[in-house]
Amino acid sequence: MRIGLTVLALAAIASGCTQDAGERITPAGGQQPLDAPAAQALDSYASRLRAAHAVRVAAARRWGLKKVPLSAPPAPAKKPRIKTRKGFEVTGHRRLNLPPVFTTIPTRDKVVFLTIDDGVEKDPEFLRMMDDLKIPYSAFLSGLLVKDDYRYFKKMQNRGVALNNHTVRHRYLPGLTYRGQRREICSMQRYLELRYGSRPTLFRPPYGNYDRATLRAAKSCGIAYVPLWAEEVFVDHWEYREGDGKLRPGDIVLTHFRGRQQWKGTMPDMIRRFLNRVTADGYAVGRLEDYLGDPEGPPPGGSPGRRAVGN
Repeated sequence: MRIGLTVLALAAIASGCTQDAGERITPAGGQQPLDAPAAQALDSYASRLRAAHAVRVAAARRWGLKKVPLSAPPAPAKKPRIKTRKGFEVTGHRRLNLPPVFTTIPTRDKVVFLTIDDGVEKDPEFLRMMDDLKIPYSAFLSGLLVKDDYRYFKKMQNRGVALNNHTVRHRYLPGLTYRGQRREICSMQRYLELRYGSRPTLFRPPYGNYDRATLRAAKSCGIAYVPLWAEEVFVDHWEYREGDGKLRPGDIVLTHFRGRQQWKGTMPDMIRRFLNRVTADGYAVGRLEDYLGDPEGPPPGGSPGRRAVGN
């Protein structure tokens, strides 16, 4: 008798396991019905997440990181309002509607933003590392420093990196006339459009130095944002704008395209230092352009359609 009941039970279980994909599974009491295809899709999504994490773990080990970098949250649907940092204003800043100068993004997300200046070093290992680890960053390029290998930065752009303006010749801008500053900025806008297909709306003045003429010139060239930085990372140390040496949500981090000729190490060495610190402090690396809204209307003195954040 018991054997017969066991056979019937097994048959019932087998029958349940071999339902057609379109049949509904009877849930336990108090649970919502769940279609088999939905359950399979959920399981497939979980499998993809596990596989993606395994890839990140392997990449972190391959590049000698202490921990796997944290994943950044989704880009905010509503972009934060960017204001000029207190003390960074110039005369007539608001009246002339000049681009905001800022060192951090107002956000509660525990993210920081990596930005890399000039274009001196062109290390293919750096490109492989950042592609492997899926770490976003933004480049601020100077024309004379990138022209010997502009294809290197095209590869970067093809991997989703925004190529922004850092002037043509990397000069100390406050030492130039308004006309000279405008030439430095606008000429780089034209170069970026010629080589990489668009004019950015982000500009960083060399050395972080600017005056009222700089911002007026930048605005006339179609620039909407002037991000500076809260911290700077080198191959062997960090430097901080604030005295407490702490990272804060939304901080913009600066570094440079440098190699052994300028540093005691390589670009991958610097990225290891950066990621080890950021991850240890519980931060992810976000994409700066994802937190900046598209400027409204055509650029001053330009034509519609040429304005785009990043690339």
